[in-house]
Amino acid sequence: MIEELNFNSVENVPGIEARAAFSVNSATVFKEDVDIVPTIIDETLSYIPWGGDNQLPYNVIDLIERDETLATCQVFNAEVCFGSGLRYDTCLASQAVRDEIEDFMLDNDLAAYFLGVSQDFKHFGFAVSVIILNEDATKIVRLIRKEACYCRFTPADKDGRIDKVLYANWRKCVANRDDIEEIELLDPSAPWRDLQDKLAKNSKERKFAVVSRIPTVDSTYYPIPYYAALFKGKWYNIKQLIGIAKEAKLRNSAPIKYHIEVGAKYWESIFRAEGITDRKKQQERIVQEKQTILDFLTGAENSGKAWFSTFYVTPDGREQHDVVINKIDSSKEGGDWETDIQEAINMICFAMRVHSNLVGSVPGKAQTNNSGSDKRELYTIAQALQKPYHDLLFTVHRIIIRFNKWANVTVDVPFIQLTTLDEHQDAKTVTINPNEADNN
Repeated sequence: MIEELNFNSVENVPGIEARAAFSVNSATVFKEDVDIVPTIIDETLSYIPWGGDNQLPYNVIDLIERDETLATCQVFNAEVCFGSGLRYDTCLASQAVRDEIEDFMLDNDLAAYFLGVSQDFKHFGFAVSVIILNEDATKIVRLIRKEACYCRFTPADKDGRIDKVLYANWRKCVANRDDIEEIELLDPSAPWRDLQDKLAKNSKERKFAVVSRIPTVDSTYYPIPYYAALFKGKWYNIKQLIGIAKEAKLRNSAPIKYHIEVGAKYWESIFRAEGITDRKKQQERIVQEKQTILDFLTGAENSGKAWFSTFYVTPDGREQHDVVINKIDSSKEGGDWETDIQEAINMICFAMRVHSNLVGSVPGKAQTNNSGSDKRELYTIAQALQKPYHDLLFTVHRIIIRFNKWANVTVDVPFIQLTTLDEHQDAKTVTINPNEADNN
C-alpha cells in the first residue's frame, strides 16, 4: 500500500518556546493551473478528467472526512433527502402489477440504491443510475447505482452530447481499456426519448446510464457543489487549525505561534523540479523543506529577512501564494481559538444548510438550545427543501414505470413528520395526493 505523504503537522520552532502548524490550503482543491483536456486511453476511447489530476472527488472526500462537523452535515443532508425511503405507490394498480413490482423490489435493493444516490447528490451534485433490460428488451429488470466518484464522462460531440459514462477505479492510474466499464449514456435532456430511439434502431445494448444532475450556474462536465465555498473561504482552514492547536496544547505546553499554509502545488513543484519520485524520499524532502521554513522563523536575527514564494493572480484579481506564514496572537490563554471554535462550526453548518442544533454540533459551556417545536419546524423545512432533488432523482423511476407498463403506479418519497406528545406517537409519514395538490 502506498504511504500517504504527511503535509499537515505541528513542529517545534528552534530557539524559541513556540510551535508552528503546517497545513495544506484547502482552496487549491478546486483550482486548476492548466486547461482540462481529454485523457486518451486508446485511439477510440478518451475521457474528461475530474480536476487537473483526475483526483478532485477523492480530494474533496478527504477534506470532508477530516472535519467532524462537515462529515456529519453531509450524512444528515443525505438522510433528510432519503426521507422515509423511496417507494412505488401501487394503491391504484392491479394485483398483477403489484406482483411484478414486488418481484422488482426483491431483485433490487432500492433502499441502499436511494441512500447512495442521495449521498452522491449531496457530495458532488450528480448521481449515475444504470438500468438493465432483459434479453428481448421488453422489461427493465435491474437498477444499479454507480458511485459518482468512480464515474467519468467521455468528451461531448459537436452537438454537446456525451455518449458514455466510464466506470473504473480512478484512484489509481487507469491506462488499460479492460479496467474500464463503458456504459452507454442516455441523453440527459431527453432520456426516455433517447431510449426509445436506440431500441427502435435495434440496438443490441441492454445497459444504459441515466444521469441525474443538479443544474448549476456554470456548465461543466462535473458540477462544483455549493459547499465548495467552505474550501475556497477561510473557515474550513480555521477549524482545522483549531484542532491542531488544541492537540498541540495538550501534548506540549508551548503555544502555536505560527500557522504556515502551503499549497499542494508547492510540494508537487519541488518534487518535479528535483526529480523525486520515490514516496519515502518525497516525505524526507517535505521534512527538509519544513525545517528550512522553521529556520527562517528562528531567532531575532531573522527579523529583517524576507521570505520569497511564488504566486499567481486569479481572474478576479486576487493573489494566490504557494506559502503563507500567519502569526497567531497567543497573548491570552489558548489564543483566539477558544472563542472561535463555535463560530467556525456555525459557519460550516450554515454553508451546509444544516441548523447546528439538528446535528448537535454546537460546542461551548453556555449555549442556547431550540425548543422541541422549533426543532420540529427546522426538520420539516429541511425535508421540504428536498423537493427539487427528489424530482430530479425520480426521472429514472418514471422511465422504469413507463417502460415496464406498470399502470396506475407513481413514485414517491414520503416525508417523516415529527409529532407533538399529544398525538401519542413519535413520528408519522406524510405524502401528497397528486389530485389534492392539483386542486389547491
